[in-house]
Amino acid sequence: MTRVIHTGDTHIGYQQYHSPVRRQDFLDAFETVVKDAVDDDVDAVVHAGDLFHDRRPELPDLMGTLSVLRRLDDAGIPFLAVVGNHESTRGGQWLDLFEGLGLATRLDGAPTQVDDTAFYGLDHVPVSRRDELEYDFEPHDCEYATLVAHGLFEPFAHADWETETVLSESDVGFDAMLLGDNHTPDRAEVAETWVTYPGSTERASASEREGRGYNLVTFDESTAGGDDRVSIRRRALDTRPFVFVDVELRDAEGEPRVREQVRQHDLADAVVIVDVTGDGDPVTPAAIEGFATDEGALIARVSDRRTVDTDDEIDVSFADPEDAVRDRIEGMGLSTAALDVDEVVRADTVADSNVREAVKSRIEGRLDDPSAFVGGEAGVDGDAGGEAGVDGEETSSGGTEADHEEADHEGADTEGTVDGDVAVDGTEAETEPTDGQVSMEDYL
Repeated sequence: MTRVIHTGDTHIGYQQYHSPVRRQDFLDAFETVVKDAVDDDVDAVVHAGDLFHDRRPELPDLMGTLSVLRRLDDAGIPFLAVVGNHESTRGGQWLDLFEGLGLATRLDGAPTQVDDTAFYGLDHVPVSRRDELEYDFEPHDCEYATLVAHGLFEPFAHADWETETVLSESDVGFDAMLLGDNHTPDRAEVAETWVTYPGSTERASASEREGRGYNLVTFDESTAGGDDRVSIRRRALDTRPFVFVDVELRDAEGEPRVREQVRQHDLADAVVIVDVTGDGDPVTPAAIEGFATDEGALIARVSDRRTVDTDDEIDVSFADPEDAVRDRIEGMGLSTAALDVDEVVRADTVADSNVREAVKSRIEGRLDDPSAFVGGEAGVDGDAGGEAGVDGEETSSGGTEADHEEADHEGADTEGTVDGDVAVDGTEAETEPTDGQVSMEDYL
């Protein structure tokens, strides 16, 4: 029998809403998962990608992650992981660094055995490179086998990866696929194989209303019940409370009504999301946000999504200006490379002093893909410029948190982990000769 915690999409380092407190929340959630793993004495922690929110995590995020991984290592519990689209770099991965320190194992096409289960890994690979993939896995002599992968797989929302193709073309028969990328927890059986997402460990967007958590997966035919060889149970995480206040205003109702609705909730240390619809008078988002923080909220965001007609028949929207900018850019038919530049310039995770270098890195990462510099038709909602999108913190990486996932997984952060011929682990099958050393420049 093998018992593992299956987690992913921890997005450590995400300073959501520009808040250092929220940034710490993402690390704290990962620390809680590890604490549970130690307390339950599981056989391994399996991470399905996007450990970090950004491919250039800052020093406090790296040091915090190292501290958590050392705690796991001290307990003798292996950390098995793959690389997600948010954290992938063209050269070595941060996961390689952790592996070099003896704190992690980067899963690939060779089996990593934990008790009687063999674990394999498949890093995130962009859609444009998947036709080159050959699902060649080395044989194993374990009782069970599982594939850990990062991507949007069928039959779940926003899928762009055929699960049946992976299973049918693989040299190994898998009892389970433990996935990351989709922030909504879910499971399904595909070709007699259990396929499951644990969801993110913290809310990465306002659309992720359900509670966060992870999976406890047991490989044991005697405990799974019936003919099943895999048992999947979901466990909840106690994370930062989010309070969602939906207010539909009637004629002549305005800010007093919104305040009344907000006041009915416990706002202490919560992220408060207020969504205003209906008729009624215009409201000032900043005034409502100030009221909520005065009532104890950590952060408040108000979206008045209504439009009003003026005498000149001009629609005036009171929506979040970030949404308006994003909608405008998505409708311009820009290329994937251009959207990369936009994402870097407007991202709150990139310091102003680092924008030039970040833009240069993004463009260099696209040079081997000429299609990335070809725009789409302007005015195509949400799909201008091919697969590109723009990642905004107020939107909703896979309603899945629909807007968030479409931005994260179809957008600027999906350059993947491959450069050259693609191997099954998502790394380069053929590269230029090197001296075997990976420079810090490659990491950054």
